[in-house]
Amino acid sequence: MQKQRLVVAVHTGPVTVAPLNALAPELIPGVRLVNLVDDSLLKDTMAAGRVTPAVTRRLSQYMTIGQEMGAAMILNCCSSVGEASDVGAALLDIPVLKIDVAMAEQAVARASRIGVAATVQTTLDPTARLIEATAASAGKPVHLVKRLCEGAFDALLAGDTATHDRIVADALVALAAEVDLIVLAQVSMGRVADGLGDAVPVPVLSSPRLGMERLAQRLAALDGPAHAQAAA
Repeated sequence: MQKQRLVVAVHTGPVTVAPLNALAPELIPGVRLVNLVDDSLLKDTMAAGRVTPAVTRRLSQYMTIGQEMGAAMILNCCSSVGEASDVGAALLDIPVLKIDVAMAEQAVARASRIGVAATVQTTLDPTARLIEATAASAGKPVHLVKRLCEGAFDALLAGDTATHDRIVADALVALAAEVDLIVLAQVSMGRVADGLGDAVPVPVLSSPRLGMERLAQRLAALDGPAHAQAAA
C-alpha cells in the first residue's frame, strides 16, 4: 500500500486551522494535513514588536519536527513569522511554502494601487514587505496603502466579535476608496470582508484558498511535470 502523503502546517494561532482543514479535501484530496499550533509565537512577536531570535528558533524547531514526521512539505500559515520561516527552511531537506505568497503574486498581477489591511502591526508590515518584494521581482511599480484596524485584535481576544467586525468593516470600506485591490493580512478578517458586498467595490484577497491552491500545485510538481500541469 502506498503511504499517504503528509503536509505539516505550522500555525501561530487557532484561527487559520479550520479554514485550511475545510479546504484540504477539495484542494489536496488524499493528502494528510497535520496542524502544529503555538499561539505564543504570535503573542511573543507582538509583545516585542518584531520576530525575536527565540521565536525564530521555536518556529524552526516546529518545521524540523514536521520534516521528522515524514512531511513532504511544510506550510507556514502566519504572515507575522513568514520571514522567520525562511531561516527554518534553510535547515530542511523538504520544501517550505508560505501561505501568503500566492496572494501577494496575484495582488501584484491584478493591481498597481494595493491596500494592505491588518489588525496587528507585526502582521501588516511583513505582508507589505512581501508584496513590495514580489512587485520588485516582477519589475512592476506598485503603490501600497497600509491600514491597521486599531483595537480590532484586542476586541477579538476579549471575545467582542461585534466590535472587531465593526472596526474591520469600517477600515475596509474606507480603504476601498483609495485602492484598486485589498489584501487581507489576516485570515480572521475574511469573514467580515465576505459580508460587506457592494460596500467594498474592489477585489479583496485572502490567503487560505490561494495558498492551498498553490500548495496543491507544489505537491503535484514533486510528482513530475505531468502532475504539475494537471494541477495548474
